[in-house]
Order: sequence, then structure tokens, then C-alpha cells
Amino acid sequence: MTAIAEIRAPRGAVSARGAGMRIGNQVLRTGALWIASALIGLAVWSFLAWWYGPTTIASPVEVWRAAGELSESGVLWTSVVASGQRILLGWSLGVLVGAPIGILMGRFNMVRQLLDPYIEFFRFIPPIAFVTLAVVWFGIGETSKVVLIFYTSVFIVTVSTIAATVSISENKLQAATNLGAGRLQIMQTVVLPSAVPGIVTGARLAMGNSFLTIVSAEIVASEHGLGSMIWQARNYGRIDWTFVGIIVLGIMGFFFDRVLRILSTKFLARYGVK
Repeated sequence: MTAIAEIRAPRGAVSARGAGMRIGNQVLRTGALWIASALIGLAVWSFLAWWYGPTTIASPVEVWRAAGELSESGVLWTSVVASGQRILLGWSLGVLVGAPIGILMGRFNMVRQLLDPYIEFFRFIPPIAFVTLAVVWFGIGETSKVVLIFYTSVFIVTVSTIAATVSISENKLQAATNLGAGRLQIMQTVVLPSAVPGIVTGARLAMGNSFLTIVSAEIVASEHGLGSMIWQARNYGRIDWTFVGIIVLGIMGFFFDRVLRILSTKFLARYGVK
């Protein structure tokens, strides 16, 4: 028996090492594919820039130099901070308002019948249509930009939350009722936990729409921000600045969404968020 135990122990260790090597190989392969994809994208981009000329498409080298120029002058970092703050504030308000409204509309037919016409009407009007009105009503300061981000976020979160709330199994609700739970307890222990995945999905979609809206909001009346920087690039004929603004917006969106995914998966996994 002792000899058998001594033989099995090394096998377990070898198995663990094998699993570790497989994971390491998978990480290396994923990293290699990402690098290969980036190199192919840069090659295609460079070819298109050479083919159409610098007045139409800025090359990767030109964009890199422009990014360094904007970074040294402080314009790039000021724009990133300004746009990021506006997006996070407007998006957060949209989630905080849209989620409760969606739960109430999904749970109570009267509330849904009262609010549904307004939700279905306004969610099809693009935020850019309200840019002028937002400036007139709220001025050229931060409020008008935040309101536009809020507008583009709140309806997406509301609709996603409604769908998640309506799809809750009646068996869960009936079981909670049979156990003596009141309406408030059912909302806290059944409805809200079941709606969390839908709220997270709506929040992620709303984050994407927030980036779509920030450019139009900052173009009209703003001294700082990525949208303002892109518009100034047009006025100065600096297409390389425009490319910098577009790329930075994409990087910011990727980063914000990835952070949201990591946080929601870590803290809301027990509610079924993946």
C-alpha cells in the first residue's frame, strides 16, 4: 500500500503540471493570435493610408506622432478626463433611474400601461435631435452633456430590465407567496435578484450608446472633450487628430466595458451574471 501511495503521488503532481502547461499554452496562443490580428490590422491600415494619401487616411505613424503631440500639450488627457466624467455620470444616472422604472413596469401592469407610451415614443428619438434644446434649456456647461448621456442610457436600461422582470418564472413568485412573503419581500428576494442580469445587460448596452452620444454632445458646445477635439481637428484640417480621437474613444469604450464586466461578474455572479 505504501508503494502504491508513493507511485500515485508523483502522478498527481504530473497531472497538475500538465494542466498548468495546458493553461499556459492556451494563454500564449491567445496572446499570439491577438498580436497577429493587430499586425494584420496595422498592415491593412498602412496600405489604405498609402493608397488614398494622407489627406484622406492618416497612417499609423502619423497618428502615433499626433497622439504624442496632443499628449505633450495636455489636450488629449484633458479631453479624455472630461469625456470620461460626463459618460460615467450620465450613464450612472441612467442606470439608477432606468432599473427601478423597469422593475416597476415589469411587475405592475398599471405602471407599464401608464409609462409604456412615453418609453416607446422617446427611445426612438436620437439624442442628437435634442442637442440644441439641451443647450437652450441647460446651458453650455456640463449639465447639458450629462443630460444627453442620461437620455441615451435610461431607456435602454428600462427596456432591458422590463424584459428580465417579465420573464421571471411564476413558480418562483407563487412559491414565495405560499411561504408567506409580502409584496416588498417578493420584490427584494425574488424580483430584484432575477432582474439583475437584465439590468447588467442594459447597462452594458447603455454604455455603448453613451459613447455614441458624447461626440455629438461635445461638438455643439464644449471647450474640452474628445468630441470637441475631433471637431477642432476638422477646423484645422488635422485628420490625424481625428484618428487619434476615434481610436481613443474605442480604447476607452473597451476599457469601460471590460471593467464593468469584471466587476459585475465578481460581485453579481450569485445572481447569474456571467
